[in-house]
Amino acid sequence: MVNGRISLIGLPGSGKTTVGRQLARRLQLPFVDSDHVIETRLGCSIREFFEREGESRFRDVEEQVIDELTSQSSGVLSTGGGVVLRPNNQLHLRQRTHVIYLNSSPDELIRRLRHDVNRPLLQVADPLSRLRDLHAQRDPLYRQTAHFVIDTGRPSVATLVNMIVMQLELAGAVAPSGS
Repeated sequence: MVNGRISLIGLPGSGKTTVGRQLARRLQLPFVDSDHVIETRLGCSIREFFEREGESRFRDVEEQVIDELTSQSSGVLSTGGGVVLRPNNQLHLRQRTHVIYLNSSPDELIRRLRHDVNRPLLQVADPLSRLRDLHAQRDPLYRQTAHFVIDTGRPSVATLVNMIVMQLELAGAVAPSGS
């Protein structure tokens, strides 16, 4: 593996944190959520910072954190949904980690997120339309950054983790189970 580093990318609500935690546990690697690191550094929620400072300033902080986190040794990294909007983030993720794109349809995401008030980009009158726009904009960027694309659909978290581990094993990125 590229220094034992795995990153998860995808739209808000695609399961990056939930799947990432389970994947890290399964592979016995540390887990880091870049959004939590950013919030700790900012001393406030991403939503508050977004409202106060704007998206561009948030992306500057995110870029610095991604550079630092992808430079660390082994682990599973869950990223924010917009991480691929900056070319430096795409480059650092792709060159320094094995990137897994958790691909979820906007219709699937709206079922998971319809009651979530903490995602700044979804606090709009029509969140489904917003998710469709985000998917159209970001899907090509996710695909160009990712080494593997996993369609989330409706499988359980355990099934998704198994699918990811199988892909990583086939690529020689992790040792096969039982070896």
